[in-house]
Amino acid sequence: MKIAVFSDIHGNYIALQTCIKYALSQEIETFIFLGDYLGELAYPERTMALIYELSKKYQCSFIRGNKEDYWINYRKNKETWWQYNNSTTGSLLYTYEHLTSQDIDFFESLPISREISFAELPVLTACHGSPADNRKKLLRNDLDTNKIIKCSPTELILCGHTHVQTQIEEESKRVLNPVSVGVPMFSNGKTQFLILHGNADTHTWVEEFVSLTYNVEQTIRELHLSGLDKYAPYWCKITENFLRNGLISHGEVLQKAMELCQKDTGICIWPNIPEKYYEQAILDLF
Repeated sequence: MKIAVFSDIHGNYIALQTCIKYALSQEIETFIFLGDYLGELAYPERTMALIYELSKKYQCSFIRGNKEDYWINYRKNKETWWQYNNSTTGSLLYTYEHLTSQDIDFFESLPISREISFAELPVLTACHGSPADNRKKLLRNDLDTNKIIKCSPTELILCGHTHVQTQIEEESKRVLNPVSVGVPMFSNGKTQFLILHGNADTHTWVEEFVSLTYNVEQTIRELHLSGLDKYAPYWCKITENFLRNGLISHGEVLQKAMELCQKDTGICIWPNIPEKYYEQAILDLF
């Protein structure tokens, strides 16, 4: 048995198409999605269409990521601080405006973790961050992560969220992070996911990390064709740079922008970060 594990698509439907095509060419008919389906990239409705289409034809399991919580909560509360032409919240607003009620209902229906079983193979745990918190990162050489692994009822945990390929072993238990379909770290412009090979005779899972070339430049062009760059100007510049090399993340630039704002004004509270600090952070880091 083979399973494709996709995480952190972040709206990169072109990368997702590439991963699905490859998985199907390998005769994979079972898919696990670890959340963060949308986020930084254009035409989120195209990502959702691919997901819905795949789930109609094949066995798919879905987990809710922390990104999905933004749009669920926005529908409930109508946050007034999401703004057009704002690099902190503009992409969130753009994505929300392209979602349907069906999409948000789908997000709300998803658990943040679940145990998944397959005949004659070990049960595995699928989550976005950690089994108890979709914002928690499972990291190497981390005491909290070691405790979570030891307490896990399953021998294998699949997680995303960090956008970094990760393998952690702790007392015969393992964590595997398939990186990110849409915006992977240290990817050299490739899209990445995980194939699990299940061996019923040995009752084991064997991992295969996959990196594929896809049309990065078309993905970048669509930031501008869609108008997303007008919603989140500097956020899109960060995305462009990150898609090409996977070296400087949105989080790093955000942290730098907040440090510059704090130094200049004496206080900086997310999401109130003036655009000039993103501009300066990009100049400093890129």
